[in-house]
Amino acid sequence: MSPDQTIGADQSTTFNPQEIIKKKARGLGDADFGEVQQVTGEFIVTEKGTVDKDIFYIPKILVDHFDGSTVFFTVTEEEAKQYKRD
Repeated sequence: MSPDQTIGADQSTTFNPQEIIKKKARGLGDADFGEVQQVTGEFIVTEKGTVDKDIFYIPKILVDHFDGSTVFFTVTEEEAKQYKRD
């Protein structure tokens, strides 16, 4: 993977995928997807919770922007349920 890679639908959303690891993940309506755990081929994997963990595999194309501390996705909490895995 190149050091800088465009992630998300907006071509101005360019950052190193490694810099979003351990950053907060939020969606529309202040949806909380926990913390980014890894960046894979087409997905950003987030994990929410400490005991009962929710793991989301959110497509990179749904990234809106990254402000340096939080990755923002263009998906609601309800819509994100389809990306939830056990």
